[in-house]
Amino acid sequence: MDVGVFARESDRLDRAVEIGVASGRVVGVSFPAEIPDDAESDHPLLDRVFAYLAGEPDHFDDVEVALTVGTTERRVLEAVRNVPHGETVSLERVVRMAGLDPEESADVETARSALAANPVPLFVPDHRVRDAPGGAAASVAARLRAIESD
Repeated sequence: MDVGVFARESDRLDRAVEIGVASGRVVGVSFPAEIPDDAESDHPLLDRVFAYLAGEPDHFDDVEVALTVGTTERRVLEAVRNVPHGETVSLERVVRMAGLDPEESADVETARSALAANPVPLFVPDHRVRDAPGGAAASVAARLRAIESD
């Protein structure tokens, strides 16, 4: 199915994983306390996510995401997609990877804002940026880092 909301309960995260898909692209990822009533549980991408949560390495770099953000924010989020599974980087490194200047406070704030508003955490793995907010709750990001370090 190319369109819909898909979710499953995750014991590893103590919450659900919800993925929104439109035209074959992921448009949203969230980690709600409960599975939404309108969500379906069968989707191949959820199968991959749950294999990842069980400890199988997956960079998800082949997953198509739809980012409806500005050009600079897109550069930041695309830079984060290049951080390898199991590694963490500083916000300063992400700013540099996005072609921005870490000495410019406006560039740093743009990067922080882009990460905080990340609509597709996990597929844009902001949990790998150790000193910046992300699209997922801090507790979820910490568990994702722990899963990748096991």
